[in-house]
Amino acid sequence: MLEKFYDENDELIALVIGSRYGKDGVEFFTPGNFSQQLGYMYHQKGTVIPPHIHNRVNREVQLTQEVLLVRKGRVKVDLYDSKRTFIANTVLEAGDVILLASGGHGFTMLEPTEMIEVKQGPYVGDNDKTRFTPSTDR
Repeated sequence: MLEKFYDENDELIALVIGSRYGKDGVEFFTPGNFSQQLGYMYHQKGTVIPPHIHNRVNREVQLTQEVLLVRKGRVKVDLYDSKRTFIANTVLEAGDVILLASGGHGFTMLEPTEMIEVKQGPYVGDNDKTRFTPSTDR
């Protein structure tokens, strides 16, 4: 399963890679200009990825993008556009991954849930996010 959520202007709000998603090879789901790159890889036994280092490159990040991996449990994710208008919700289960690319989001744990979060740093505390009241449409 691969699911994408867009706002009314076709801006990607979120991308979900379900735990059952699979295919041979390497596929990146994000465009090259995203500050968070998300891809899927399946390699046969014996495949070698040569050792490498990543070069220091100056980058300017304008927007925090997050990737969440659900390790255990279930969580409902509410998705909003940049104007705080509710778009949709989706339920993530163990093994699912979501890229929160733009807009807003909120979470409701449907059972005890364990997640791993990856995002750009450095974290700037209260300047990093604006909280708002959830939509009654959700």
